[in-house]
Amino acid sequence: MSRPHHDFVYLASQSPRRRQLLEQIGVRYELLLPDAHEDAEALEAVRPREAPLRYVERVTLAKLSAARARLARKGGVAAPILCSDTTVAVGARILGKPAGAAEAAAMLQRLSGREHRVITAVAVGAARRTECVVNVSRVSFAPLSKGQIERYVQSGEPMGKAGAYAIQSQAAAWIERITGSYSGIMGLPLYETAQLLQRFRVRY
Repeated sequence: MSRPHHDFVYLASQSPRRRQLLEQIGVRYELLLPDAHEDAEALEAVRPREAPLRYVERVTLAKLSAARARLARKGGVAAPILCSDTTVAVGARILGKPAGAAEAAAMLQRLSGREHRVITAVAVGAARRTECVVNVSRVSFAPLSKGQIERYVQSGEPMGKAGAYAIQSQAAAWIERITGSYSGIMGLPLYETAQLLQRFRVRY
């Protein structure tokens, strides 16, 4: 007996960029966001000596588990759930979302004039089945002046962004080279996502 097709997915992400990217490839979605009592930020806490790739995969699967419980509480229509998480890594050091302006400036200074990795995991779950893939892209920044960093931090753009920048913002002017997935750097690698959705028989 063949598995049924699905006309939409639940997107368990507050990122407007992930919504935009799903819309770009024609995927219908319904938001499945954390309830008020859920501590979504706690899921993103880094464990001691945790490797960046392992961190991203673990956090994404934790988000998926929380989203599954959320859907069960709400009693929604059965459909695949999509979760994702992105981090920036310089060597073994994880650069998550900056807590404030000073931390954002320090992160950008660390990225200045060097290459870093942007690691994004995508997980899809339906019924008892779960699949997770990880995309790794490399980004090279030009050297940044103190003034460039200060102006960018003052714009507010670094807040809520892994590594304190967004590739689709004015920071794009600093990027000398990328190797990998532009959409993955934005927060949802579309090739890998499309492959997962096909395996879960999502129509788009």
